[in-house]
Amino acid sequence: MASSLDSFFKISERGSTVARELRGGLVTFFTMAYIIVLNPIILSGAKDVTGAQLNFAQITAATALVAGLVTILMGVVANFPIALAAGLGLNGYVAYGLAPQMTWAAAMGLVVLEGVLILALVLTGFRTAVFRAVPMQLKSAIGVGIGLFITIIGFADAGVVRPGSSTPVSFGVNGELQGWPVFVFLVGLLAIAVLVARKVKGGILVGIVGGTILAMIVEAIGNVGPKFGADGKVNPVGWGLNVPKLPSTLIDTPNFSLLGKFDIFGAFSAIGAVAAVLAIFSLMLSDFFDTMGTVVGLAGEADLLDEQGEPPALQQILVIDSIAAIAGGMASTSSNTSYIESASGIGEGARTGLASVVTGVLFLLSTLIAPIVGIVPSEAATPALVVVGFLMMLQVKNIDFSDFEIGIPAFLTIAVMPFTYSISNGIGAGFVSYCVIKAASGKAREVKPLMWVVALLFVVYFAINPLKQLLGV
Repeated sequence: MASSLDSFFKISERGSTVARELRGGLVTFFTMAYIIVLNPIILSGAKDVTGAQLNFAQITAATALVAGLVTILMGVVANFPIALAAGLGLNGYVAYGLAPQMTWAAAMGLVVLEGVLILALVLTGFRTAVFRAVPMQLKSAIGVGIGLFITIIGFADAGVVRPGSSTPVSFGVNGELQGWPVFVFLVGLLAIAVLVARKVKGGILVGIVGGTILAMIVEAIGNVGPKFGADGKVNPVGWGLNVPKLPSTLIDTPNFSLLGKFDIFGAFSAIGAVAAVLAIFSLMLSDFFDTMGTVVGLAGEADLLDEQGEPPALQQILVIDSIAAIAGGMASTSSNTSYIESASGIGEGARTGLASVVTGVLFLLSTLIAPIVGIVPSEAATPALVVVGFLMMLQVKNIDFSDFEIGIPAFLTIAVMPFTYSISNGIGAGFVSYCVIKAASGKAREVKPLMWVVALLFVVYFAINPLKQLLGV
């Protein structure tokens, strides 16, 4: 059995072992399992134009099902250690940007169309060509920027970094670290940091499991409770998403009633053709470059990039990611996309698609055992993101900051990602500034034609609201 897995997934060839792949898949799942809870919170909290709301339990089941299927597909077809699920940011845009103007079915129809268009771009070779047009040092900058991005995600989800009253962000609550959940996060962070520094096998997984056990003990003694109560009250020192306590039941029957509830052209009649096209463009560009950045960053961390900065089976990776977007719309979970949290599994040693298969199977199981998955609080899982953020920062050594023509675009790429909470924004800032600086330096011919095309698309993307006003949509 082990030899068959090794041969199919090229485990030994990539310097890994079956045990490392299994651990990596487990770690990735526990690091991103929050989406099973968070996606339903975001989507069920909004109303469509008719006032209808999506059912929380149905979204939960569909979210886990689609994530499991497309992640397994990624592992088997592309043999790459990356997991997929409903995209954060994209789901918020669907819930609060699209749904209020149309029915839920019409909004999900736009997601399906966006996925179909991206798949067409992949199959025609355009998406791969864009990938290859990006300078190697900018690809390294994308990886570094993502490292900082997942670091701030970790700190924010744990409550260490919060919106400030007089500053954009603040340290803890009123400038102080408060609450037992933050304590659990800090203990987990130090534990994982020590284990990784000492090169302990399974260190990240041990840290997450240990943090969860500690959180359960803390909750049992202190009765901390959630940050957001059912009565609408906010407890700033409560648990961010999941409250770590044993559930009343271990198995729950999933409800897949949302599958197939989409209207492919409903948005065109609801908001008009121009507005619908602009909405698809916004979804598509964000999804397109989020995936590119994620793949570059993860492949760089896994040391799987070739001399041209390209990961293995790039075409297959991009095809599966496009199919995931379509599947997300068809299941009413919003566009599914590659998850940067997969870096935690890579940090644990994952190098092949076997890790993705493990993660996908766990997502499928979570449709039945959602109560058990809900035990792990974000404060126990997010320390892994901070440590992996450091590991991804190591790619900064590949960037020559003394060459301002590449150094400034690289810096903007790195800085804009965490400060705007968007991979696409960082990539756009880097691409546009790179083209402008090269042109101003009289070196426009050094920029590949597709880079100019993409930079222009990002200009349109950044100016989408003024364009809507100009067009009256």
